[in-house]
Amino acid sequence: MPEIPAVSRRLLLGGALATGATVAGVGAAQAAPHDGADLAAGPSPRRGPGQKSMINVPFEARRTVRVGVIGLGNRGSAMSEGWSVVPGCTVAAVCDIRADRAKRVADKLVSQGKPRPAEYGGSDDSYERMLRRDDIDLVYIATPWEFHHRQGRAALLSGKHALVELPVATELDELWDLVDTSERTRRHLILSENCSYGRNELAMLRMAHDGLFGDVTNGHGGYLHDLRELLFSDTYYTDSWRRRWHTRSTGSLYPMHGLAPIAAAMDVNRGDRMTALRATATEPRGLADYRERFIPKSHPSWKETYVNGDLVTCLIDTAKGRIIRAEHEVSSPRPYSRINSLAGSRGIFEDYAGTSATGGRIYVEPDHSGHAWRDFDAYRKEFDHWLWTKIGDDAENNGGHGGMDYVLQWRTVQLMRAGLVPDIDVYDSAVWCSPVALSVKSLALGGRPVQIPDFTRGAWVNRRPGLDTGPSEMPPVD
Repeated sequence: MPEIPAVSRRLLLGGALATGATVAGVGAAQAAPHDGADLAAGPSPRRGPGQKSMINVPFEARRTVRVGVIGLGNRGSAMSEGWSVVPGCTVAAVCDIRADRAKRVADKLVSQGKPRPAEYGGSDDSYERMLRRDDIDLVYIATPWEFHHRQGRAALLSGKHALVELPVATELDELWDLVDTSERTRRHLILSENCSYGRNELAMLRMAHDGLFGDVTNGHGGYLHDLRELLFSDTYYTDSWRRRWHTRSTGSLYPMHGLAPIAAAMDVNRGDRMTALRATATEPRGLADYRERFIPKSHPSWKETYVNGDLVTCLIDTAKGRIIRAEHEVSSPRPYSRINSLAGSRGIFEDYAGTSATGGRIYVEPDHSGHAWRDFDAYRKEFDHWLWTKIGDDAENNGGHGGMDYVLQWRTVQLMRAGLVPDIDVYDSAVWCSPVALSVKSLALGGRPVQIPDFTRGAWVNRRPGLDTGPSEMPPVD
């Protein structure tokens, strides 16, 4: 990838200062001004001319979904193969600044009997040339985080829908810009949140909406993953882009995997909304300690100073008085977990507890008593989401991360081919990613709470389907 831009002062201060500036992209247009206001407080900025809500706007139905992929590192390469096996989907073009990656992915698809995608690469604007094609319906973006806003915006302005890896943007004005651009172009931008399609997460969602936990009062989600070896690898993260984020500011860099399923179960943006966030952070010890023990003094990482806390915790309030605890921890030794816990007046569910093959445990009244956890197996069978009962076998055979990747890709293609409303929209994407900037701001203020913008501009009060939408069919392939 190109040289990573220096972190802006806005990110160091929490990304809350709006400038009205946007990055030029294909067919660039001026963003609606935000009047220089603090985007984390006060009323939502007014819609500009030609803007209207994207809530409940369906995709236009199509026979085949043609995907263009930007970013062909570990994630983008694997997902390119995933797109190619979904019924009614084809990979039309692949792009990476390193042209050899585009060729390698194209060769791999051909070796698997798939049509050869067009190849783009060799410069940091190669993706703009790809976006000029008229045979791409969906742009999937899997580049380093700092490029997501610019490339996602360019995809929308080129008339294409966009599915963007986490986070869709790292600053609040960028999130607002993606919302505004989606509303102007009438194209969807969706966070590629595969954990929202996890089998246990979707079962938890159905249990919550069926009232199993009574009145839901709190939830706990996290991304707890020992990434130290990968962060110091010279090959895994291109140009060490992910490790370098730990030198920039103190904040929750990647809370979405744990936050999104809890927010969905609480109907955030669909009857409730996130209103305020306050953050805490431990001292940054893990990366420096690992470097001291395992990394040779000649390694370039010895020029770096790590400032991000090992464990960053966000406490999020909702309009209905609920509390969400979202955690990020990638710098210390620990087994992997997303926590994925939901509790209410009649019970609690906790995931990844190691008590059963399904990885969850539960305690709900009146089924249980005696203050002892019960196994989750029977409940997952009862509340298994229709997506998993329909394509679970295919997911486990074709997709990474336990099949979540394939379910995400299959469902995205199905929604587009059938002309349905997306499960996750630009408003969900923006609010789920807002803790990145807001946690930095809260920590800069000594952990004081900061307001969370209402990206729906008041429409959050209306109940509507999301990830709990009922069964539907994939249109037949000709």
